[in-house]
Amino acid sequence: MKLIAGVDIGNSTTEVCIGDVSPETGVHFLASASVATTGTKGTLANIHGIKSALQQAVGKIGRGLHDIFLVRMNEAAPVIGDTAMETLTETVITDSSMIGHNPSTPAGAGQAVGELLSFEKLEQAGPDTPYILVVSDKYPYEQVAAAVNRISGRCKIEGIILQADEAVLVYNRLEKKIPIIDEVKLIDRVPEGQLAAIEVALPGQSIRMLSNPYGIATLLDFDAEETKNVTPIAKSLIGNRSAVVIKTPNGNIKENVLPAGEITLEAENSIKINLDEGAERIMEAVSGAGEIRDIIGQDNTNVGNMFHRIRQGMSSVSQVHHEEVRITDILAVDTLAPVKIAGALAGETCMEKAVGVAAMVKTQQLPMQQIAGKLREELGTEVVVAGVEAVMASLGAMTTPGTKLPLAILDMGGGSTDAAALDEAGQIRLTHQAGAGELVSMLIQTELGLADRHTAEQIKKYPLAKVESLFHMRMENGQMTFVDSSIDPRFYGRVVLLSENGLIRLEENIPMEKIVQVRREAKRKVFVTNAFRALKKVAPDKNLKNISNVVLVGGSAEDFEIPEMLMEEFANYRIVCGRGNIRGCEGPRNAVATGLVMSYVGEWK
Repeated sequence: MKLIAGVDIGNSTTEVCIGDVSPETGVHFLASASVATTGTKGTLANIHGIKSALQQAVGKIGRGLHDIFLVRMNEAAPVIGDTAMETLTETVITDSSMIGHNPSTPAGAGQAVGELLSFEKLEQAGPDTPYILVVSDKYPYEQVAAAVNRISGRCKIEGIILQADEAVLVYNRLEKKIPIIDEVKLIDRVPEGQLAAIEVALPGQSIRMLSNPYGIATLLDFDAEETKNVTPIAKSLIGNRSAVVIKTPNGNIKENVLPAGEITLEAENSIKINLDEGAERIMEAVSGAGEIRDIIGQDNTNVGNMFHRIRQGMSSVSQVHHEEVRITDILAVDTLAPVKIAGALAGETCMEKAVGVAAMVKTQQLPMQQIAGKLREELGTEVVVAGVEAVMASLGAMTTPGTKLPLAILDMGGGSTDAAALDEAGQIRLTHQAGAGELVSMLIQTELGLADRHTAEQIKKYPLAKVESLFHMRMENGQMTFVDSSIDPRFYGRVVLLSENGLIRLEENIPMEKIVQVRREAKRKVFVTNAFRALKKVAPDKNLKNISNVVLVGGSAEDFEIPEMLMEEFANYRIVCGRGNIRGCEGPRNAVATGLVMSYVGEWK
């Protein structure tokens, strides 16, 4: 009897399978374990996580690490996701030409046009000029409302801009109702005496005039050339509930197109492609390039700097010279990134075009051999680098009840999507594709403007609901769910995540419908795109119709909606597709670790 351990080092988790192997009975699986991967996949920092997972697994069967006869590890090819997130376009405003923001508490509704007038000079207002009053936060709302009521009979106050978050408090005390915008941080930089237009939309709606260049031209009397120049401002205000546009004689408004840069695919059919052409064109070039030896970014550009960071990062963690690091695959997806508008006065952001990229990084096998040597030294047992991930995953996937050859697997992890196809003779074709769960999290974080990656990970992982009373929630699919005991009042009126451990409140004030849309689109861009390009590479004659069964394995196969997305897409090809259930008990996880143990039996025989 020999205890054989299969160890699968993934980008996010390290999984272990322990099997009892003997000549008489073959392999008998005893235990498994999973821990978070320590360090970057394929580096010496993985050892701590490997030892922890092995300790957990052998502990379940009452054995120790010294009882393990052999440890078999996968060939861990690191995958690093990064983005050209300095975007492809940028709106730049100079000379205080514009403020436009989206506070949650403007007051009133409609548009107003007038000359900007500071509150300190209110008594100097003339009777015939319409004014937009500008008020700093040193004046309390009662004083502001009383002063406007007192003077409204002899001058025209058409709207108010407040620095404090007090629009509703002022509005409720006004005798003549006018639109009010608040939360303008840099109120001292609002240019007094200039013509300005403000707009506040009704609750649940967004502005219409100031998000339209012709609307701005109508309110501020612009000619054709000025209307053309104001287009970036109108674009930046789309979707806002409130906004201000200020007409300044020397104002300079422009939209810059940044040099995103070119990438060079060194391959069978080498080609250069500019990142500005978008993700679809980039992926067409990757598809037509054949086997890629390396991908290089143009110097002194966004994408060039990104690839340089990837090589330097991989070099530092693996002790391999950066010139030996090869980028052999990328997945590019179009996205929108909230970028702070240069020159704006209230911290406004604008959704600008960007391209997200995940890169497959390969080095020589030396780092994996270093891991094996170090682990052998610390455990006092034999450790070998035994198999390619996709091959091992295929062997493990075959333990799913109801499967048979020919069979294809999709191993969807944190950093890469691997595919393999086995024919009836057991011959295998495989591929490794950059991009998986970590890229999805990055896209969610970017498009929703989240402060940290952890929140994006949770949004990716759990369905949403809106707590509409202390006794019921509206689910993201529209279903109403009632509860027996009162919901914690902290969740009232908030969007929450439905985790296995209870509700998780989202601090960001983002509509549930938008979060759902961004989450689903991110998963579709990454997993559906990668699934099709991976299976086409391994399918006989590169035709998906020649694949009849697909088993989904890996951490991302546990997702609550990705397998259903793929099942819908593959239904058009009459492909049987579903989550794997490794050894009939592990679900889609542990396929590679299980395959490593099974492959030892084959080698032994």
